Amino acid sequence: MLIADQHVVAIDYTLTNEAGEVIDSSAGSEPLVYLHGASNIIPGLENALTGKAVGDELEVTVEPEEAYGEYSAELITVLGREMFEGVDQLEVGMQFHASGPDGGMQIVTIRDIDGDQITIDGNHPLAGQQLNFKVKVANIRAASAEEVAHGHVHGEGGHQH
Repeated sequence: MLIADQHVVAIDYTLTNEAGEVIDSSAGSEPLVYLHGASNIIPGLENALTGKAVGDELEVTVEPEEAYGEYSAELITVLGREMFEGVDQLEVGMQFHASGPDGGMQIVTIRDIDGDQITIDGNHPLAGQQLNFKVKVANIRAASAEEVAHGHVHGEGGHQH
Protein backbone atom coordinates (compact mmCIF):
# COMPACT_ATOMS: atom_id res chain seq x y z
CA MET A 1 0.00 0.00 0.00
CA LEU A 2 1.28 3.46 -0.89
CA ILE A 3 0.63 6.70 0.96
CA ALA A 4 -2.29 8.58 -0.57
CA ASP A 5 -5.17 10.76 0.55
CA GLN A 6 -7.56 9.11 3.01
CA HIS A 7 -4.87 6.83 4.42
CA VAL A 8 -3.71 6.75 8.04
CA VAL A 9 0.08 6.97 8.11
CA ALA A 10 2.51 6.36 10.97
CA ILE A 11 6.00 7.83 10.68
CA ASP A 12 9.12 7.85 12.80
CA TYR A 13 10.85 11.19 12.37
CA THR A 14 13.49 13.60 13.55
CA LEU A 15 13.11 17.31 12.83
CA THR A 16 16.16 19.58 12.80
CA ASN A 17 16.69 23.24 11.99
CA GLU A 18 19.26 24.68 9.56
CA ALA A 19 21.97 24.48 12.24
CA GLY A 20 21.30 20.75 12.68
CA GLU A 21 19.76 21.16 16.14
CA VAL A 22 17.00 18.66 16.94
CA ILE A 23 13.68 20.46 17.32
CA ASP A 24 11.45 17.40 17.70
CA SER A 25 11.67 13.65 17.31
CA SER A 26 9.59 10.52 17.75
CA ALA A 27 12.71 8.60 18.86
CA GLY A 28 12.00 6.72 22.06
CA SER A 29 8.24 7.12 21.69
CA GLU A 30 5.39 6.10 19.43
CA PRO A 31 5.41 7.12 15.75
CA LEU A 32 3.46 10.19 14.66
CA VAL A 33 0.11 9.05 13.24
CA TYR A 34 -1.84 11.33 10.88
CA LEU A 35 -4.53 11.32 8.19
CA HIS A 36 -2.89 11.95 4.83
CA GLY A 37 -4.57 14.65 2.74
CA ALA A 38 -6.34 16.28 5.69
CA SER A 39 -3.71 18.98 6.44
CA ASN A 40 -2.75 17.26 9.71
CA ILE A 41 0.95 17.88 9.01
CA ILE A 42 2.79 20.64 7.15
CA PRO A 43 2.25 20.61 3.35
CA GLY A 44 5.91 20.19 2.41
CA LEU A 45 6.29 17.00 4.44
CA GLU A 46 2.89 15.64 3.40
CA ASN A 47 3.72 16.17 -0.31
CA ALA A 48 7.08 14.40 0.08
CA LEU A 49 5.41 11.39 1.71
CA THR A 50 2.81 10.90 -1.04
CA GLY A 51 3.50 7.64 -2.88
CA LYS A 52 5.87 6.21 -0.27
CA ALA A 53 5.54 2.69 1.19
CA VAL A 54 6.10 1.11 4.61
CA GLY A 55 9.83 0.95 5.29
CA ASP A 56 10.70 3.85 2.98
CA GLU A 57 13.18 6.32 4.48
CA LEU A 58 13.64 9.85 3.25
CA GLU A 59 15.25 13.15 4.09
CA VAL A 60 13.09 16.16 3.34
CA THR A 61 13.98 19.86 3.46
CA VAL A 62 10.89 22.04 3.78
CA GLU A 63 11.07 25.77 3.09
CA PRO A 64 9.01 28.17 5.24
CA GLU A 65 6.26 28.67 2.64
CA GLU A 66 5.54 24.90 2.75
CA ALA A 67 5.84 24.73 6.55
CA TYR A 68 4.72 27.44 8.98
CA GLY A 69 5.06 30.40 6.63
CA GLU A 70 7.42 33.32 6.56
CA TYR A 71 7.97 35.29 9.75
CA SER A 72 5.67 38.33 9.73
CA ALA A 73 6.47 41.45 11.74
CA GLU A 74 2.80 42.39 11.35
CA LEU A 75 1.91 39.62 13.81
CA ILE A 76 3.82 41.32 16.62
CA THR A 77 1.85 43.79 18.70
CA VAL A 78 1.99 45.52 22.07
CA LEU A 79 -0.99 45.23 24.39
CA GLY A 80 -1.77 46.73 27.75
CA ARG A 81 -1.63 44.42 30.76
CA GLU A 82 -5.41 44.93 31.18
CA MET A 83 -5.89 42.67 28.12
CA PHE A 84 -4.73 39.76 30.30
CA GLU A 85 -7.36 40.20 32.99
CA GLY A 86 -7.59 37.16 35.24
CA VAL A 87 -3.96 36.13 34.72
CA ASP A 88 -2.07 36.91 37.92
CA GLN A 89 1.48 36.51 36.67
CA LEU A 90 2.64 37.07 33.09
CA GLU A 91 5.96 35.65 31.90
CA VAL A 92 7.90 35.78 28.66
CA GLY A 93 7.19 32.58 26.72
CA MET A 94 3.63 32.13 27.98
CA GLN A 95 1.14 31.25 25.26
CA PHE A 96 -2.52 32.19 24.91
CA HIS A 97 -5.33 31.55 22.43
CA ALA A 98 -6.46 34.73 20.70
CA SER A 99 -8.63 35.74 17.76
CA GLY A 100 -6.54 35.89 14.60
CA PRO A 101 -6.81 38.40 11.75
CA ASP A 102 -9.05 35.97 9.83
CA GLY A 103 -11.41 35.55 12.80
CA GLY A 104 -10.07 32.08 13.64
CA MET A 105 -8.18 31.13 16.77
CA GLN A 106 -4.41 31.42 16.89
CA ILE A 107 -1.77 30.95 19.54
CA VAL A 108 0.18 34.04 20.60
CA THR A 109 3.37 34.05 22.65
CA ILE A 110 4.52 36.73 25.08
CA ARG A 111 7.87 37.99 23.75
CA ASP A 112 8.53 40.92 26.11
CA ILE A 113 7.15 42.57 29.22
CA ASP A 114 7.95 46.22 29.86
CA GLY A 115 5.91 47.43 32.81
CA ASP A 116 2.29 47.31 31.67
CA GLN A 117 3.24 46.91 27.98
CA ILE A 118 3.11 43.28 26.84
CA THR A 119 4.60 42.38 23.44
CA ILE A 120 2.93 39.37 21.85
CA ASP A 121 3.89 37.44 18.73
CA GLY A 122 1.29 35.63 16.61
CA ASN A 123 3.89 33.85 14.44
CA HIS A 124 4.29 30.11 14.85
CA PRO A 125 7.57 29.45 16.72
CA LEU A 126 8.94 27.77 13.56
CA ALA A 127 7.78 30.48 11.13
CA GLY A 128 10.50 31.59 8.72
CA GLN A 129 12.63 28.52 9.34
CA GLN A 130 13.79 25.87 6.92
CA LEU A 131 12.92 22.49 8.44
CA ASN A 132 14.80 19.25 7.84
CA PHE A 133 13.11 15.90 8.41
CA LYS A 134 14.51 12.40 8.52
CA VAL A 135 11.49 10.13 8.17
CA LYS A 136 10.78 6.40 8.06
CA VAL A 137 7.30 5.20 7.12
CA ALA A 138 6.22 2.78 9.88
CA ASN A 139 2.65 1.93 8.84
CA ILE A 140 -0.08 2.73 6.32
CA ARG A 141 -3.74 1.75 6.41
CA ALA A 142 -6.96 2.91 4.80
CA ALA A 143 -8.80 5.47 6.92
CA SER A 144 -12.27 4.67 8.20
CA ALA A 145 -15.23 6.67 6.87
CA GLU A 146 -15.52 8.31 10.29
CA GLU A 147 -11.84 9.36 10.27
CA VAL A 148 -12.22 10.87 6.80
CA ALA A 149 -15.42 12.68 7.85
CA HIS A 150 -13.76 14.06 11.01
CA GLY A 151 -10.47 14.91 9.29
CA HIS A 152 -8.24 13.12 11.80
CA VAL A 153 -7.18 9.68 13.01
CA HIS A 154 -9.23 7.88 15.68
CA GLY A 155 -8.07 5.11 18.01
CA GLU A 156 -4.48 4.18 18.78
CA GLY A 157 -2.14 7.07 17.98
CA GLY A 158 -5.07 9.32 17.10
CA HIS A 159 -7.98 11.23 18.61
CA GLN A 160 -10.40 9.62 21.06
CA HIS A 161 -14.06 10.66 21.03
